Formats: sequence, C-alpha cells, structure tokens
Amino acid sequence: GRFLQQLRRLQQYRYQQEYLERQRHHRARLWSYRDHDYRRDPYFYTVANYRYLRGGRYYVTSVYGVNLIQDALNHGYSEGFRAGRADRMDGWRFDYRNCLAYRDASFGYFGLYVGPSDYNYYFREGFRRGYEDGYYGRYRYGRYDNGSYFILDSVRSGIFIAVRF
Repeated sequence: GRFLQQLRRLQQYRYQQEYLERQRHHRARLWSYRDHDYRRDPYFYTVANYRYLRGGRYYVTSVYGVNLIQDALNHGYSEGFRAGRADRMDGWRFDYRNCLAYRDASFGYFGLYVGPSDYNYYFREGFRRGYEDGYYGRYRYGRYDNGSYFILDSVRSGIFIAVRF
C-alpha cells in the first residue's frame, strides 16, 4: 500500500483497499458455513454431468460447478474493470498482471464444485477483459447494470462452454 502511495497511484491504492475489504467480507460469509452438514446437502452431491474443455483437456463438474465458473468470469471482469479504471485515473501504464486481484484470483471461490486452479484460470480470463474495458473506458467485453459489472454472455461463451452429458 505505501509503495503505491509513493508512486502516486492513489486510485490503485484505494481500489486495492476496497478489494481487500470485499475479500474479507466474502471470506467472513464463507466462514459462517463452516458448520454446514454436507452429508445432508443434496446440492453438494449433485451428479457431475457437465463436461468442459480447458487447455486441451476435458473436465467434469455439476451444474453448480458451471455456475461457479461463470461467477469466476463475472467476479474477474468486475475486479478487472475497477483495477483498470484506477490505473487509467492514476495515469499508470496498462499492466493487469501486476494487480493484486489478478495475482490472487480467488475472489468468490469457496472450495467446492471445481478446483482452485480452474477457478483462478477463469477469474483471470474475466479480469484481463475487465481491466482492458476499465482502462480504456468502454464496454467491449462486459456491461454495467444496477451497480455491478458483468461479462457479456457472448464473450463468456467464447471462453467457457459446458456441455451436459
């Protein structure tokens, strides 16, 4: 934080503080589920009947995993947009890879339905596109609706396709 302040990147510093606060809030919500009885949760045992391709390899998941990956793309786009806008406002160079949220890539993940590496991958795919839109002040890959940012369905389907079997 202090390093960003020294570089006069006040908007990026503010964004990172807000990101960390959102992350803390999200993790506190997850902590409230720690006593959940998964043995009696029908959602937890939903059949893995979707298949998706990533990096030349097929993976299987349930409808909840599909939804989580779509959430990863949206969370990534949203955080990327905010980070890109902050860098633009600071007059900083285009540099999404060095953003805290991009490196972390776990916002919204709670450890079920898909592995962390898949979640991280799709979060970063959304982040990269959101950052670009935020940095250039446009909505090429996403949209803003009622206080939230979302990746466009057409963009999401170009990144992630799940097929039921």
